[in-house]
Amino acid sequence: MPSPDLILASASPRRLELLSTIGVSARACPVDLDETPRSDEPALDYVVRLAREKALAGQQVLATSLPVLGGDTALSLDGQILGKPENDDQARAWFRRLAGRSHQVISAVAVTGPAGLLEACVISDVHFRLMAESEINAYVGSGEGRDKAGGYALQGAGAMFVSRIEGSWSGIVGLPLCETAQLLSLQGVTPWLVGQEGKQEGRCER
Repeated sequence: MPSPDLILASASPRRLELLSTIGVSARACPVDLDETPRSDEPALDYVVRLAREKALAGQQVLATSLPVLGGDTALSLDGQILGKPENDDQARAWFRRLAGRSHQVISAVAVTGPAGLLEACVISDVHFRLMAESEINAYVGSGEGRDKAGGYALQGAGAMFVSRIEGSWSGIVGLPLCETAQLLSLQGVTPWLVGQEGKQEGRCER
């Protein structure tokens, strides 16, 4: 079995899949962290802090020479952080608030390695259409969104509620690949799509 390019400080199968799409092989090694937001902590600060803490904790615990990647994603609605729903009742309540409105999805990535600690954060706007109560009940009952930020999966059936997105599709799913590829290149991990010139000159634009 080939050696991995990096360590993913997460158990997220979505982040592993996203990394594989750009030719990066990762070994998942989740870290145990308290992911409770601090009092009055803005959503952006919360997401960036968790991504950073995951990467640093993974590097410290594993004592590995490989780069370690930490990532985190959360929704922000009316200034409130929506992480993973605790139960189906909470998920249904969130969907009633999200229906017919736009919300922000904040996705951060941090990578430790030879270049030190590097990080990036992407904010995307997601617009939901109006939803009938029967649709909300059916989707929540399917269980698809139980381990997802905001209680839905853009890469799954949850996409039927999304009328428009502005920003990074992969960031909404869990890992902003444009920014991630650039950070990894600086740490010596070259995604298969990135050439030598791309390492120096490539930029992500939103």
